[in-house]
Amino acid sequence: MLHVSMNRFSLLNVLKKYIPLGFFILAFFICGCDGMKKQQLNIFTWSGYVSEEIRSGFEDEFGVNVIVDTFGANEDLLAKLSAGATGYDIIMPSDYMVSIMIKENLLAELNRENIPNFQNISPLFLGKYYDPENRYSVPYTFGTAGIAYDSSKVSSDPESWSVLWDEKYKNQFSMLDDQRETLGVAFKLLGYSINTTDPEQLRQAKEKLIEQRPIVKQYKSEAEELLIAGDVIMAHCWSGDAFRAAAERPSIRYVIPKEGSSQFIDTVCIPKSAPHKDLAEKFINYLLRPEVNAKITAFTKYGTCVPAAKEHLPEDLQKHKFIYPPAEVMESLEWLKDQGEFTQQYSRAWDEIKAK
Repeated sequence: MLHVSMNRFSLLNVLKKYIPLGFFILAFFICGCDGMKKQQLNIFTWSGYVSEEIRSGFEDEFGVNVIVDTFGANEDLLAKLSAGATGYDIIMPSDYMVSIMIKENLLAELNRENIPNFQNISPLFLGKYYDPENRYSVPYTFGTAGIAYDSSKVSSDPESWSVLWDEKYKNQFSMLDDQRETLGVAFKLLGYSINTTDPEQLRQAKEKLIEQRPIVKQYKSEAEELLIAGDVIMAHCWSGDAFRAAAERPSIRYVIPKEGSSQFIDTVCIPKSAPHKDLAEKFINYLLRPEVNAKITAFTKYGTCVPAAKEHLPEDLQKHKFIYPPAEVMESLEWLKDQGEFTQQYSRAWDEIKAK
């Protein structure tokens, strides 16, 4: 009996020692633990800018979740952040919008120690007017705006923006749903700078676009979808959309009209309100790896700002005529720039155009 009692006593001590631990482990798995939850990186970007391959690659390597939300124009991005939207860790504004966001104190300063791959960026894309020291932004892609057209449906290759005022193409073309780019087309056609602050020149451009309004099928920034579906045979669009559409529909061509157009650098920035700044900087560093950066160009069909990425691209993308335009075409291009208070007049003109 003594032997049995001692065993029971020993068993009781064992249970006292390990049952609380068992309950703790059980509760841990049932209720979860903050430490075990995956971090989440929230990205706010242009449609078609972060591929599934890049998103999942970062998730797998860093053990996080990546959520991508999209906007259609720089002004939409600004409006959302200015209205107090929080939760985004990465945003991708174009060059002129970076300068506006810096002035409005919406961007966090980057910690370069967390972005060693910054050294991979070509100096050609650094030190630009919108962020001279690149304290707040990292170049992501560069491109142009022009005309995409279906060469099997358009009788002759467009050379001028004036083709978008030709009645024979009524309801067969689209314009970008972007006030600066679309007003820029009218400015260029009239022989003015896309950055004019002359009220009379703006009035003329507005009237030109109001004149065009009845023959425009749609204002849409994602022109790629319209071109692939055959909903339009011409589109005022960004170069990457044209080249992605051409990959699906080989008869699609792209041209920068003789009057000139816009060029842009789209960037990667971190909002000041970002909840996961360190993770955001890891993501930026990831994007600047040459082999990853090449995937950006392969997916978006915009130019890479990382020279070493080119060796990871197929030859047709390394030497693409309009991804990397010749010098004479580059001379006809302008950067869209922040026009300060005059921007309000652009917005009013745009509202009047869209209301017609």
